[in-house]
Amino acid sequence: MAYLTTTASGQPVLVLKEGTTRSRGKEAQRNNIMAARIIGEVLKSTLGPRGMDKMLVDSLGDITITNDGAAILNEIEVEHPAGKMMVEIAKTQDDMVGDGTTTAVIFAGELLKNSEDLLEQNIHPTVIVSGYRKAVQKAIETINKIAIPVNIEDRETLRKVALTSMGSKTVGPAKEHLAEIAIDAVKQIVERRGEKNVADIDNIQIIKKEGKSLFESQLIKGVIIDKEVVHSDMPKKIENAKIVLLDCPLEIEKTEISAEIRIRDPTQIKAFLDKENQMLKEMVDKIKTTGVSVVFCQKGIDDMVQHFLAKQGILTARRVKQSDMEKLARATGARMVSDLDDLKLGDLGGAGIVEERKIGEDKMIFVEKCKDPKSVAVLIRAGLERMVDEAERALHDALSVVSDVIENNKIVPGGGAVEVEIAKELRKHATSIGGREQLAIEAFANAVEIVPKTLAENAGLETIDVIVTLRAAHEKPDSHAMGINVFNGKVENMLTNGVLEPLVVKEQAVKSAEESASMILRIDDVIASTKPKAPMTPPSGPEEY
Repeated sequence: MAYLTTTASGQPVLVLKEGTTRSRGKEAQRNNIMAARIIGEVLKSTLGPRGMDKMLVDSLGDITITNDGAAILNEIEVEHPAGKMMVEIAKTQDDMVGDGTTTAVIFAGELLKNSEDLLEQNIHPTVIVSGYRKAVQKAIETINKIAIPVNIEDRETLRKVALTSMGSKTVGPAKEHLAEIAIDAVKQIVERRGEKNVADIDNIQIIKKEGKSLFESQLIKGVIIDKEVVHSDMPKKIENAKIVLLDCPLEIEKTEISAEIRIRDPTQIKAFLDKENQMLKEMVDKIKTTGVSVVFCQKGIDDMVQHFLAKQGILTARRVKQSDMEKLARATGARMVSDLDDLKLGDLGGAGIVEERKIGEDKMIFVEKCKDPKSVAVLIRAGLERMVDEAERALHDALSVVSDVIENNKIVPGGGAVEVEIAKELRKHATSIGGREQLAIEAFANAVEIVPKTLAENAGLETIDVIVTLRAAHEKPDSHAMGINVFNGKVENMLTNGVLEPLVVKEQAVKSAEESASMILRIDDVIASTKPKAPMTPPSGPEEY
């Protein structure tokens, strides 16, 4: 419908174009809250070690089986704008800290559910938002108060953090193996910048190949290049390799303008071709004189150059991706060379072994045994394609949480312990605020308890009994680490049980959830334009002239 209004004289005025829909006031808020809550409900059953998986089938029929919040929301095509905001929370959480996506989304959904009750009592949305802001500040303060500093050399603590992040993934007994790989990989690439440790997990290359089992996944102290050696006569294995990284083509560039060469004598043809071969051979000679035994080229390599390189016994790969070239530079210590004339001995890198290996159907070049590489690779193996994908997601979470702890060396207990402690502190804090904002802070306190409630629900436990027991446990002194053990249904000390999470994951989850819930609450008018119609396709059939 088109929105019309009239002037004083009764003249109609078209305000919004034909087909625009509009919902406002309570109706708009209710619709937005409902859409956001549904997204939270979708993810609820995946939380915790007893969480279930989702099978997602896309429009092409490809299947994804996972319980990773970010992966689920990435795969499902959400249409509602408020629902899309919930998808953004998961994406932000995943980009920033790599874990805690499900927690952030279900917490935001519960915040909106509780705010609906406050709206029914005619409490203005801005008052609720203001109360939530104060609650977040107190929640962050509480999380920091109970956080425990960690020595980044404490491998056992890092292992517990990695295992907690993979607790809900279906990688089963291989969790221990993947946790060790994650710790070794992150510790290898960590850099000291001023007073801070920086562990950028983009420097960890993850290669997935079906076959064998999860236990045969391995860390390569170097890089895996998904290319094969360019010439069949080249060596397939080089030890103590001297590596050059070329950013220039090993071929004679064609002129940009059309040129015509007139040859009157047959010997001139031979001289012309010989000159070309000589130029190509000079390129190889420049490479060989520096002692290079392995060449990785980002651009093309002429067939004749391949022949000359093979004669010199130089292992070569061409059209290597730029991201892989950067990883090679970090792993081998080589510098990118853009002009062969500038090639110097100092530009070369080194590796203990460079070898072409056949993994499954594909041939790949392994550059390993590098000296203190700042880029490493993990080769993930599993017998099933879906399993390989899920193992990659599990490893990504483990790498993320280990790097979080190394960069910001503080941890908090898991198992819902932090959330119950936050709720306890907020209920005390609410009374000191007073007024209508007190109700919003109490609503926030109730909402944050959705995490232990959901953990208990997914484990088949009686939710009310668990929450009552947890609250009672947290009233005792020095009991902030008491959480729910989903395997036996008891309330236990999570620090003793080794259920540990990085501080930044919890902080980010609370902040993201509050920001998105507040943004959705403040919307009181939704004006939606119609989608443009697809152009009509002419009927297919015999054309008539």
